Amino acid sequence: MKTLIAFWNILKKDINNYYLKPPNISWGIILPLSWALMQLIRSSGNIEIIELLPGLMAMSILFGTTSMLAVTITFERRGHSFDRLLLAPIGLGTLVFAKLSGAIMFGMVNAFVPVVFAAFLTDLGGINWPIIIITVFLIALTSALIGLFIAVSAKEVFEAQTFSNFFRFPMLFLCGLFIPIAELPGVVKPLSFALPLTYGTDILNGMITGSSIFSTVSNILIMIAFAAALFYLCLRNISKKWIL
Repeated sequence: MKTLIAFWNILKKDINNYYLKPPNISWGIILPLSWALMQLIRSSGNIEIIELLPGLMAMSILFGTTSMLAVTITFERRGHSFDRLLLAPIGLGTLVFAKLSGAIMFGMVNAFVPVVFAAFLTDLGGINWPIIIITVFLIALTSALIGLFIAVSAKEVFEAQTFSNFFRFPMLFLCGLFIPIAELPGVVKPLSFALPLTYGTDILNGMITGSSIFSTVSNILIMIAFAAALFYLCLRNISKKWIL
């Protein structure tokens, strides 16, 4: 019971202090929508909204979760409020999961903002929404873990943003969000398959546009494996750099 109370209070604090702040809105909502508008204008009407939706959803999650977690944890570490959480009588896994939960929730909400806009412009019937929701959760989970991994290495907020962009912007071009992986140069394709977002975007493409590289089950299993590996690395780095 004490663990659940601690979990809820950490999550509630993050919601009250960090959700819907201007930086998170700009990175998680405004930037993806602006990117989609740019794609539509550049294509001169040769591209459909439905074709942009998978990449737009994945981009909204990626930028929302990494901005939320990398910046907020770095900010709390600078103000030493995170140190008090580390000293609290709760498990490290509980603390990390509580911090991740807020970013995951924020990322999942971000994912469906473009869906709401797209529903007014095109027909979204026939989409397998249960698989979409599972995929959105897995993308949010892996993206949040990437944000946490960045936060472990950053000491200042501007460093967290810089490190985040170092990972995020290459993913726009390597993970099939707007450029199909088949059209990428052969030398960078192996790098694409080393990124968890590639497999989440592949599921979204399969469910929304009917075009995918791998099977849905394979993509889900690969993303779960990525999440487990990232969670282990984050816990190990936290124990090494923040506690010992």
